[in-house]
Order: sequence, then structure tokens, then C-alpha cells
Amino acid sequence: MRSASGNGFDSSDSFAVSGAAERTARLHDIPPSITPSHGDDSHLLSRIASPADVKALAPNELAELCREIRTTLLAYGHQHGGHIGSNLGMVEATVALHRVFDSPRDRIVFDVSHQSYVHKMLTGRAAAYLDPDRFSEVTGFTNPDESKHDQFVLGHTGTSISLACGLAKTRDMEGPNSGIGNVIAVIGDGSLSSGVAFEGLNNAAEQGGNLIIVFNDNEMSIAGDFGGMYGPLARLRASGGTAQPNLFNAFGLDYRYVEAGNDVSALVAAFEEVRDIDHPVVVHIHTLKGAGYDGEETHADRQTASASPVSLDSPTGVHPTDNVNHSEPWHSDHCNLSDHEPHEGQCEASHWQNPDAAIGKPDDPRKHYGKMAMAALEPRFAAEPGLVVISPATPGSNGITHEFRERAGAHYVDTGITESHAVAYAAGIARAGGTPVVATTASFFQRAYDQFFQEMSLNRSRVTVLDFLGGLSGSDNTHSGAYDVTMFSNIPGATMLVPTSARDYLADLAWATAPAGSADAPAGPVVIRVPGEAILTAERDATLLPVTGGQIADRPQSTSLPVSVSSASGGISAATVRGAVSVTAQRAGVRHMLDWRVNQTGSHVAIIGLGNAYPLAEQTAAALSADYGITATVIDPRQCTSLDSDVLESLRDGHQQVITLEDGQLEGGWGEKVTAYYANHHVSDGSRNPHVLNFGAAKEFTDRVPLGELNERYGLTVEQVTEAITRCF
Repeated sequence: MRSASGNGFDSSDSFAVSGAAERTARLHDIPPSITPSHGDDSHLLSRIASPADVKALAPNELAELCREIRTTLLAYGHQHGGHIGSNLGMVEATVALHRVFDSPRDRIVFDVSHQSYVHKMLTGRAAAYLDPDRFSEVTGFTNPDESKHDQFVLGHTGTSISLACGLAKTRDMEGPNSGIGNVIAVIGDGSLSSGVAFEGLNNAAEQGGNLIIVFNDNEMSIAGDFGGMYGPLARLRASGGTAQPNLFNAFGLDYRYVEAGNDVSALVAAFEEVRDIDHPVVVHIHTLKGAGYDGEETHADRQTASASPVSLDSPTGVHPTDNVNHSEPWHSDHCNLSDHEPHEGQCEASHWQNPDAAIGKPDDPRKHYGKMAMAALEPRFAAEPGLVVISPATPGSNGITHEFRERAGAHYVDTGITESHAVAYAAGIARAGGTPVVATTASFFQRAYDQFFQEMSLNRSRVTVLDFLGGLSGSDNTHSGAYDVTMFSNIPGATMLVPTSARDYLADLAWATAPAGSADAPAGPVVIRVPGEAILTAERDATLLPVTGGQIADRPQSTSLPVSVSSASGGISAATVRGAVSVTAQRAGVRHMLDWRVNQTGSHVAIIGLGNAYPLAEQTAAALSADYGITATVIDPRQCTSLDSDVLESLRDGHQQVITLEDGQLEGGWGEKVTAYYANHHVSDGSRNPHVLNFGAAKEFTDRVPLGELNERYGLTVEQVTEAITRCF
């Protein structure tokens, strides 16, 4: 998941609370067990049911409210996990927004809305953070279905200014009857790297009228901030907002700077100054990522580039974000992965905090296979100067570790949160003869759809795309990868490979990135769907692959079933198949990479399992054998770009049913193409037209539904597939 608004801090720092004597108290010394309970009137947060309650507080109670919110966030992160770092830095700003503005008449649009946890607490949803039994009541992002105070479902980035422009446009056209007052976009510095954010700034300046852009600058994206605008932003911070060039002024926008972005009183004053303003204005606030995180290290424990003493007696208890503590250009410390040891400061690990219950567990598929890919590419850098790994942010989430980035040097580029640019940039590298590999999450690649068609595929650019988190998952509705196959597999000229093992995955990567001119190198772009949980679990436990035990022959694998075998023979022997190499496997060039692999030969039923659904194919075949005496043919298609007509034709003999399994959207997906093949190639002998059953996901958005429940919903279980097969007999 992506954060574009971090906030920096170091674990030795303290925070302002409600009283001068308490200012030296270290917030992270307050144990999570004292988090206020909802309904306990002795705590301010438990009494906040709406923004009106924030307005009713005495001015000297605001800092205490912030302290309670921060303590609640820390406890919530330990128990539940989430985007805690970005929210810790936004505590004071969010309290100030609801103190000054009148939501929902005044419309607040958060970008990325993962920084809205505090907003949710102040708009009637505090219990969802205070009571573990109610943690699942809210999503990690704004959602109008939860509250009238949420404007949009937003899990991606860069769009808040554009959305705010639209709200303000309608307000100005309809006048007082619109029911809309001030319009406020809250955007982080990492989000500002997204091109659509600049399109919004451009429109805002031209449109005019009331529009307040709160720019949350914490000197941090997910990893570091990257791009030419960050130097001018640093000079603005250093000058108290007076330095030129000022990119916001350059767009024609009014501009205000607030250095004390974690001082609730300073923020209240700043927001009161711009409330009801009659023209667009940017309020640039300097905040601290992860403010309040517990951590073992102190400033003195690390060699910092600009170490300054921590002042526990500062007005806010927050010191400047000067903890860039090493020389390589990643702008964050050595917290290695995005969920490892989060702490205050410019800390990549605070992008996403796993709950304590997850500590020590093995890598998830993204990190496991991401590390594997980087380990395979790294030894090639010395001999292949044009080989470049490109991450449009989220590197740690996908196993692109700090150590790899540092060793890779110029062979690694973080473009910031810029998927469209990253793909076009890769196409430029490819055109010049380089070998680009673009790696990010499936749902984020949706933002580059035009570039996949035009710059990449239409131009036959040799771009390799590593597609992480594709397929079904228990993610929220903004991060589902269930639609990646329908997108990538239908782009002309692009090849989408769907490996079902680490070995195939690395072989696919080697083929996709083969230097131009190499024998059998692809002629255009290749998308590799990084294996998911089902594949990784099966690789760790071979009993989940009961047909092959995870043991398959060397590549090229595809051997079609010999068409000459009579259906009367009762099936096809493995010995016969081993000697019958498909015609397509003998063709020169890249064709062998697209041949399907027949891992078990049988009769009556053929089960084709795509990607993460392949283990289900083997498990269903084992159940058919054990319970019904049916030896099913089991096929791993390995790709979803084209159909292996040799294999499909060979199935006509001896097979009454062909079953397709896919862990993605069924409508417009891969399995329907198999159904269409037999419908469009109907033969006169009715016994040689297999009945096809497709299993996959409905065309819908799902929100935090456990994967097991989704599989049950879509019939993707051994019991349901087996029942459907035998019912047809």
C-alpha cells in the first residue's frame, strides 16, 4: 500500500502535552495499555463524536487531545497494524482542520487517504481505533459509505487537487444552494510527485475561487523523495517559505508556510487565516513522519549527516527533520523493509506497520519473489550497463531492499509515485537499447494503462514488467489485483507470463530481459505476474501439489497430447506423451515460452490452472482420483496471452470436460477464451467438443474480504470444483 505523506521523527524525541511540566515526557514511554477506552469520559477522545466536539474544547485541551490520539494510534499499530507513520505526523494538522473548518459542509479531501485515521477518529469513528473488537469497522482509507465526512474512496495518489477543483467548480456554479463551503485538499510531498497533482495545480490556478491546498511536507514519500522539485522545497523550508523559485507561486497560486507542522496552535492560526479565502492558496506545513513511534535507537546512536541536539524543552517537543543519516541517495535510514522496525523520522519502515502478531513471520510473496528477482538481476549489472530496475515508489514492499539499491547504484531508479512516467521512461530506455525492468503493484499499474498501450506496446518496446500482488487477495477495494489479467493479457503486442514456481519465474525473467539480439529474445514487452500466496505456500509445502510434488521436467516443457490417440483407449499414457513434443515447441524464436505444460495426462477431465490457481488444479485432480477413480489431465498454461491450440485440440480425444481455474476476474479474463475457442472451432463429431467450465472471480470490488472467503464465494475450492465436475457426469 502506498503512502505519500510520511512524517519524520527520531525515537529519542518528546512531545508537547497539556502542561509545561509534562513537555519532557517521552510519549513512547506511555504503554499502549493505557490507551483511553471508548466511553470513558475522563478522556477527551472518548467524548469526540463529531467535529463539533473538537470545536467545543478549550484551546488548552487541543494538545491533550493530540496526545491521546497519538497514544491510540501507537496502540492500534501494535495490535492491528496499518499506515501508522503517516497518521502520527498528521495528528495536529487533522485536529486543527476540524477545529477551524466545518465538515462536511467544508469538504476535506485527503490524498493519499491512508493519512485519514485521525480524521475518522474525529468524525464519529474513534471506537474503531480504541476497541479491538471494532477494528474491522473502518477501512484504511476514506470511504463515503462510512461517513458523510468522507468525500471519496481514495487508495491511490495525486488526485486530491483535481477532485477538490471539481467540488469547488460545482459550488461556484451553483452558488449558495450548492451546500458546499470551503474546499480543502490535503496532499503529501510524495503525492506531489504524481503528474496528475501538477495537472490539478495548473487547473486550480486558472479556475480561481476558494480552494485551500494543505501541502503536508515531511521530506519523505514511501522510501525517499525523488525529483527536481525537492531541492526547491528544501530551500523553502530552510528559508521559512521565502526562497525562490517557489513552484506554487510559479503556477500563480498564493502561498503560506508553517514550519511548526506538529504544533496544533500554530496550525489553527494558519487555517483560520485562510478560511473562506476567495482564491486558491497553498498552506505548506512541515510535519514529522512517525511522530511518537517507539524506538530503541537515539540520535546519538547513529552517525547523522546533520546531527543536532534534541531539545526536550522545545515549544512542541518536536525537533526539525534533520535525520538523513547516510550519504547514498535514498533519503531515509537503513530500516530495511517497509514493515521492519518503524521509528520516528525519515523512516521507510513506517510506511506500513505490521501488527506485533506478524513479527518474525516469513516474507510474504511480494518480498520473497521480489528479493529473488533482484538477486538474479544484480550479477548482470557489471556486464550489462543498460540493465535498469525502475520502481515507481514502494520498493521495500516488493523486496527491493536498501542493500540492493545501494549496490545497484545507477542500475536502480526510484521515479517517485509516477507509474505513467515510469512506464514511458522504461520505453525510452528500451528504445535506446537498454533493458528496463519496471516493478510495482498490480493495482498501481492501472494508472499507466495508456502508456502500456502507446509507449510500450505500440512501439514494441522491450520493457519487462514485474506485476506484484496480482490476483485475488484480502486487500481493500483500492488495492485489489484481481483485474490485472484482463488488463495486461488483452494489450496487443504484450506477452503476459504467469509462472507457478520460483524456477519458472526466474526463467521467465531471464527470457524477458535477454539482451537485444539474443537468440529467442522476445520482440516486445513482457509482463510477469509475480507468484502469489498460493504458489509460495505450495513451494514451502510440496504436499499441496499432490500430482507433481512440485517436481516438473526441464524447459521447454510444453508437450501437447497426441491427437491420434483414440478416446476409446480410455486415456493417454505418460509414456506416449513424453515422446510427443508439440509442433509449437519445435518452432524457432520465442514460441516455446508460450506453450502450455501438461503435468499429468489422463482422461475424461482436463483441468487447466492459471498462475495462483494452479495448486487448486492439482488438488482437485487428486480429489477426483481418490473419490471417483478419475485420472484427470492437469495443465499449467504458464501464460495468458494466447491459447495453445495444439493442447486444446489434443483434448478433444478422451476428454468430456475442460475446466479452467483463475484467481482473477472471470468476465473478460482468461478462462472465457478457452470456452470461446471450442465454441468457435466446433467440430461435427459432437463427442469431440468438450464441455468447458470456467471458475474465477465475479466482476466486483471487494473490501478486506479474507482470501478463503473469496475463494468460497467464487467456487474456487476443491469441494466446489469437484462437485461441479461430477454433477456434469
